[in-house]
Amino acid sequence: MIESSIEIMGYDIKVYSLNTVVVGTGAAGLNAADRLLTFGQKDIAIVTENLRAGTSRNTGSDKQTYYKLTLAGSEPDSVYDLAKTLFEGLCVDGDIALCEAALSAQCFLKLAELGVPFPRNRYGQYVGYKTDHDPKRRATSAGPYTSKYMTECLENLVKDKNIKIFDRLQVIKILTDGNKLLGLLCLDVQNSQNPNRRYVAFNCKNVIYAVGGPAGMYADSVYPFSQRGASGIAFEAGIMGKNLTEWQYGLSSVKPRWNVSGTYMQVLPRFISTDKNGNDEREFLADFFKYKGDMLSKIFLKGYQWPFDVRKVSNGSSIIDILVYIETCIKGRRVFLDFSRNPGDSMIDFSKLSSEARDYLEKSGATFGTPIERLMHMNAPAVKFYKEKGVDLTSEPLEIAVCAQHNNGGLSINKWWQTNIEGFFAAGEVSASHGVYRPGGTALNAGQVGSTRAAQYIAANRKGAPADSAVFAGQAAHAIADAITIGEAVFSDCDNVREIWDNAAKRMSRFGGAIRSIENIAKAAEEVRNELMNFNKTVKVSSASGLCRVYRLHDMLLSQYVYLEAMLDYVRCGGKSRGSALYTDKNGIKPHDALPDLFTFTLDDGTRGDMVQEVIYQNGKCEFIWRKVRQIPKDDDFFENVWRNYRKNGNIY
Repeated sequence: MIESSIEIMGYDIKVYSLNTVVVGTGAAGLNAADRLLTFGQKDIAIVTENLRAGTSRNTGSDKQTYYKLTLAGSEPDSVYDLAKTLFEGLCVDGDIALCEAALSAQCFLKLAELGVPFPRNRYGQYVGYKTDHDPKRRATSAGPYTSKYMTECLENLVKDKNIKIFDRLQVIKILTDGNKLLGLLCLDVQNSQNPNRRYVAFNCKNVIYAVGGPAGMYADSVYPFSQRGASGIAFEAGIMGKNLTEWQYGLSSVKPRWNVSGTYMQVLPRFISTDKNGNDEREFLADFFKYKGDMLSKIFLKGYQWPFDVRKVSNGSSIIDILVYIETCIKGRRVFLDFSRNPGDSMIDFSKLSSEARDYLEKSGATFGTPIERLMHMNAPAVKFYKEKGVDLTSEPLEIAVCAQHNNGGLSINKWWQTNIEGFFAAGEVSASHGVYRPGGTALNAGQVGSTRAAQYIAANRKGAPADSAVFAGQAAHAIADAITIGEAVFSDCDNVREIWDNAAKRMSRFGGAIRSIENIAKAAEEVRNELMNFNKTVKVSSASGLCRVYRLHDMLLSQYVYLEAMLDYVRCGGKSRGSALYTDKNGIKPHDALPDLFTFTLDDGTRGDMVQEVIYQNGKCEFIWRKVRQIPKDDDFFENVWRNYRKNGNIY
């Protein structure tokens, strides 16, 4: 790594020149750095806005899942079978699915070797269980903090290897020249008040972008507050998006932000709503369901049918999400889970439950008492988690909402996780490796596989130094000046960033979340477009310490605009309700007569599952491309041929 400096618009900007920069210190980013070094690429560094922030380190559920190839028992499994399951999630490229399947065991076993406490039986088998959209028992878990354990183990590994980490640097511009990467421009968050230390640039040949999903777009979100994402500046740099319409939403607590899946639902808590001040309490689910046994069975199913799924509105558990949405987003009320009392404040007749729910609770020995007593019996750590966060489930209700949880789309990648910009790779949630549906826990596997693949390719094919620093300065000067101009235009005697952010995030949750109508999406997209066009005139901060929030807001609005435009294009091209998105259609069917007309929709028939939507953002406008998915490859697997190609250095790349 070589240090130099350049002067642009009167600012003295330090420049670091090196082969590869990894952006992000979640599980994917840290694994990328370690893999690069292991594969022989030593001229590397990690850039992060906050080493302790991000989704990997700060999120989970009652039993956070890692999805992998079966490594226990007599049930047959194979790399191709796993790839087929991933591919059948619709709008998934087969080569990516095959890579995620092929490297699954390798990446999982590395984490186990590093100390992530995945459970084994007495014979050493990593036993599994079935998760959502899973035909086998491929899922495993280290408990509520699976991804946290992964991140901590990988961080220790990176630090033991003395890989350079630049902390408190916020990437605000991706520097490109046509379809080729030049480097990055960052805001030094700790030194933003000093003009000559405010900006830092990286002149690099490669970037592995592992910044997570664009979590800051939504007000109703289960992402930790420290996770905001940085997809907007990627679109701004000409990096292609893919499957942006496909999100995963589900019931989550508001404070703290945490998935209320699994056992939290299976113990049958009481759903209550109040007015904004906490008064006028009522059990709103009872107003909808004719039979209490049906209501309780749907609540139970919400545990492992946790993501909102339009296929499960009519006869499944997703009607629970709809009813919560009506209370919060339409009626403006607040919704809580009460574990201290049974629904209806009476003893439960477990014989009235569906056989699935009754059998599970009977086998768990949990057909007794109150929800909190059942939860303590079935999953005491789930109670302990909230206690550690200041919420005592034994005595106080837990506020929830229908929240954004995971983006199945993102930046479009090839089988080496490289984007359409040469030298720019995307790994983890920011990359679009998933489609409409995915088995629970595949995101953790995808992040490890993607970062490994990117590191392999860079170490084999993209070695060497970046451009000369003088050449870099000439090529990147204009883009750097554009970013600095934003920072200079916003100074005022007031600060309105938080107000603009909150309004934009609430609008996205209301119109670009689980329930969508083309009219509202179009209106929201136009509002965001106007906010971007007038950004330098309307956004204000009173000191340089607020510049980090300004650049985050700019990125968030860019993300919102591209995502909303993708939703519009999807509907205009004939797309219907699928996955976690219900698109209002007046010519469709209302799943329950008691629901408002907003929930009249037409279910997608699955025929569009062999197509993906890609988008390029240029000059303030979005251009869309629809293409066929890439099928699962069926190469010649004769050993001697593979071995011969493998021995010829580079042939597999």
